[in-house]
Amino acid sequence: MTQRMTAQEFLAWDAHETVKREFVRGEVFPMAGADERHNTVVGNVVMALRAQLRGTPCRVLMLDMKLRVEAADCFYYPDVLVTCSAADTDPLVKREAVLVVEVLSPLTAAFDRGDKFADYRLLPSLREYLLLDPDKRRGDLYRQGNDGLWVLHPFGTGEAVRLDSVGLALEAQVLWEDVTPGAPQGSSA
Repeated sequence: MTQRMTAQEFLAWDAHETVKREFVRGEVFPMAGADERHNTVVGNVVMALRAQLRGTPCRVLMLDMKLRVEAADCFYYPDVLVTCSAADTDPLVKREAVLVVEVLSPLTAAFDRGDKFADYRLLPSLREYLLLDPDKRRGDLYRQGNDGLWVLHPFGTGEAVRLDSVGLALEAQVLWEDVTPGAPQGSSA
């Protein structure tokens, strides 16, 4: 059973919580834990982005940073986000991400590809949404074109992905470094 509250009530309540929860239109949902492979992919992406964006106004944030999607009345915790806005100064919540990265798991993949992506698309600042599948070592990059339409740019095993929003070609060997392929250890999948 979920708990209903306003966005302001959620922020006040969440400030004292030790378990991360996402807020979606008045409902609060606990987040699933992440395994070692998930965390390794996140770390690889963060290190590559930080190296690329060093000395720029852009900031790379991960895991515990909330992203507010005002138009959808949501607070999410993306695996990685990049904001380049001087106005994005709240130390606990960002609102102007240009890039959002989610590492897929069997429990979250459908939501990340569906409703969450629909909500993220309401962010005026967002230019790219990257979904990474550590099981198959491939991903989907959605990029917003000048016409406002989102276009899928899939990439496969061994292929680099070009992140135009931050000017980075993320090579496969960097992205999947130290990530064992296939199902997570201990999984029956």
